[in-house]
Amino acid sequence: MLTISFTSVDLMKTRLASAPDPMWELTLSLHRLRSPGPQIFQEWRRSTLSRLQHPSGMQSLQLLLELVPVTGYFPDFLTPAEAEQGFEAGVQAILSTPVQRLGADMEILAQQRKLPAWAGQLARGEPELLERLGLALRDYHAAAIAPFQTEIRASVHIDRSRRARSLTTGGYEQMLAGMRPALRWTDSAIEADYPHRHVCELDGRGLVMVPSFFCWGRPIALKNTELPPVLVFPIEGDARYLALGKAIRENASSRSLAALLGKTRAAVLETIADGCTTGEIARRLDVSLATASEHATVLRRAGLVVSVRDGNSMLHALTPVATALLDSSAQGLPAM
Repeated sequence: MLTISFTSVDLMKTRLASAPDPMWELTLSLHRLRSPGPQIFQEWRRSTLSRLQHPSGMQSLQLLLELVPVTGYFPDFLTPAEAEQGFEAGVQAILSTPVQRLGADMEILAQQRKLPAWAGQLARGEPELLERLGLALRDYHAAAIAPFQTEIRASVHIDRSRRARSLTTGGYEQMLAGMRPALRWTDSAIEADYPHRHVCELDGRGLVMVPSFFCWGRPIALKNTELPPVLVFPIEGDARYLALGKAIRENASSRSLAALLGKTRAAVLETIADGCTTGEIARRLDVSLATASEHATVLRRAGLVVSVRDGNSMLHALTPVATALLDSSAQGLPAM
């Protein structure tokens, strides 16, 4: 059983991550690579293995598979909080992990399974092994995550938008009720089925709830409860199908909107549909802040977006004209 205990302060600090976490997606995708689960992952698995069919790709994959077993614990240092700022920020955080943490995490992994000889070098933070790890992460990301980046982001965005609406209309009680049976709210605590008993007292730190494309079956949390608390949970199945399904990928109305506005600008417009900041556009679409701002500005000048200052951020929302444009595109009608 997993139990995450809240105080009233924790509820005030709890939030939904604004985009998929690249390091959680990477590590959890290694589970799907060996145990794909539903049909929706089959095409991803086939194309990923095909891209890795070269010596360096297979070496990178083997290194990561040793660190992330098919079940059970994998090192907390592989999913640093800094990855919320992007994949490369996550890689740099992993490679900068203090030696004490590397050793502690690798010791836990060694208690679970027999490790190769190089694991001791990694536990000691030897530069050669850290360099190999960085290369393996980048190789695997290029093969398994980057080609599906748009679909992964879209799936998570669909699920996150649903959760956010539930939170707005009914608070955390309604949002968590929609996550049953994976998550349950009981006596000021989130509970979930788990392979072992794991208790995390938030103690005023709040919680980041991360919807994940590759998470499957049950949620997952960091073993080290002293780290910033995170709860990664699986998105609803239909969100994956909506984003990855062949009918959606080949939908003519989506191509029509892209033809009208350009692929990136159409994606920006769809991203703004639920209201978001310039930074959230950049993270969700994996573009620079300057690029996100430029596209939002063009859409605003065209009368499709309104923008207001919200503290240090610029918050964007659709105008009625843009909403009608998206609705007509979704229905397969000629674009306005």
